[in-house]
Amino acid sequence: MHFSVDNFDKLDKFFRRNLINSVTGFKSLNLVGTQNNNGLTNLAPFSQVFHIGASPAYIGLLIRPDSVERHTLDNIEFTKFYTLNHVLSSFYKQAHQSSARYHVSEFEATGLTPEYSSLLPAPYVKEANIKIGLQFEQRNDIRLNGTILIIGSIQELFVPDDCIGEDGMIDLEKAGTITCSGLDTYHTTQKLARLSYAKPDKDLFEI
Repeated sequence: MHFSVDNFDKLDKFFRRNLINSVTGFKSLNLVGTQNNNGLTNLAPFSQVFHIGASPAYIGLLIRPDSVERHTLDNIEFTKFYTLNHVLSSFYKQAHQSSARYHVSEFEATGLTPEYSSLLPAPYVKEANIKIGLQFEQRNDIRLNGTILIIGSIQELFVPDDCIGEDGMIDLEKAGTITCSGLDTYHTTQKLARLSYAKPDKDLFEI
């Protein structure tokens, strides 16, 4: 099938939403943990999380327009700290359910467990294997559609010992990290290969 910008507006609203959300492929999936000024914890799934830089270590988080109440955004801007927690197949349904609009903590509502480190006040998800603690650095308002890009600096990482290679590469499959496509579809992964650095005068080889 062929779709063009000329007929996007003629497509059914939900068809178009699913089409555009899934066409970019598999996405990083994280639960973002925050806490408000009254100490109430918040948890929400995000699939728009991406690497910004390694030195300094920055991660980008894209948030939908704040035309409605956005607890995650409010909490990040107030406390300046938040966490990213990889989702496992053992609790992906709870992670999905945390997107509901609760008036209590999503930890309490979904049965996931908050835990804390000594470096930042935001809650981690105890059940996650890979956890990232971040400090808010910059807000970038995207005028095209009202979305908000939050950039945070990594303050600490928690990764299982047996999931880190000698060169620092994390084995995401061994850690149990899953991925998603669109707004509501979840996937496990299977590695094909890790390849050598590409150079014009050398053949690729598996690492």
